[in-house]
Amino acid sequence: MERSREEQVIELCQKLINEKSYSGHEDGVVRVLSERMKVMGFDEVTVDKYGNLIGCIRGNRPGKKILFDGHMDTVPVTEENEWMYPPFAAEIHDGKIYGRGTTDMKGSLSAMICAASDFANDRNKDFSGEIYVAGVVHEECFEGVAAREISKAVNPDYVVIGEASTLNLKIGQRGRAEIVIETIGKPCHSANPEKGINAVYKMAKVIEAIRTLKPTHHPVLGDGILELTDIKSAPYPGASVVPEYCRATYDRRLLVGETKESVLAPINELLKKLMSEDPELKVKAYYAVGKEECHTGNVIEGERFFPGWLFDKDEEFVQAVYEKLKEKGFSPEITQYNFCTNGSHYAGEAGIKTIGLGPSRENLAHTLNEYIEIDQLTKVTECYYGVIEALLK
Repeated sequence: MERSREEQVIELCQKLINEKSYSGHEDGVVRVLSERMKVMGFDEVTVDKYGNLIGCIRGNRPGKKILFDGHMDTVPVTEENEWMYPPFAAEIHDGKIYGRGTTDMKGSLSAMICAASDFANDRNKDFSGEIYVAGVVHEECFEGVAAREISKAVNPDYVVIGEASTLNLKIGQRGRAEIVIETIGKPCHSANPEKGINAVYKMAKVIEAIRTLKPTHHPVLGDGILELTDIKSAPYPGASVVPEYCRATYDRRLLVGETKESVLAPINELLKKLMSEDPELKVKAYYAVGKEECHTGNVIEGERFFPGWLFDKDEEFVQAVYEKLKEKGFSPEITQYNFCTNGSHYAGEAGIKTIGLGPSRENLAHTLNEYIEIDQLTKVTECYYGVIEALLK
């Protein structure tokens, strides 16, 4: 017996939850989705060097390209025995599917695939343009880095980010950067501290000075926050040794138009001033670099600088989607994400017209007992169908 469309998206979501897919181990999800896309009428299914999965359905006439972006990786489950239901069993209770990755973001990825297939099958592929669905790797580590390969391969006209939005339209977000500050001291025995230079004392002064920097501001996105997130010294443990090295990490929330140079400039100016006042101070600032192994065996690497982006709510493509969703009986708000997404690349770096639209609440991501409401899952499938109608008209 043929499954209903609702049953199809629920079952696919459950199968994806069954596949544990921490960053760098998304191969199980790739296997399930590759098989499913081929059965559901996708014309082409490819896996790139990082292990991103890209499925394509082509209409029988040339037209615009729309790319649906959903990451396959999840954050780890740390305390499995504290979950109400097993985190990879995808059990249904009270109208909710429970499991790691339900909200973030295997639910929306399932809905994207089903919506693309339904749209093409309903028209027997008689439409203009191309629909792509990408299952992205390593998003939890590197927002936008793996996505660079996808936009290079697809060159889309529009991108839909499927991060949770409770079916509201998202037209922007702050970006983020990870900034490292290092102080270099001079080691000595802690019984004679005057013979050395304590790198931690130097860092303490730097931290206090950084707190005086005024944050940048955007009328919609808010402040370009600069917040200390960790501090380490060496040697560690430092028994009887004055530390010769100290490293502090800052989380910087990025606003539209900020560049790598413009973000570091006021920090470097401050550090230069501090060094001119204190000849013993040796300090520098730079962006952290991440490096991870992919499930393909290749290495993904990049500076941790993920730009912010924002479109005007009156832009034609935003309004086209908004009006179509209202026509279908939905009532989305047009707002911004409070967190970083792959939109950092598509919109922030590449300037591609991008919207966010996803099921479930964003505060369920990464949580104990993560779940997605089935009602949200089935409704977002309708929404994605509507997005395709609006943008490939």
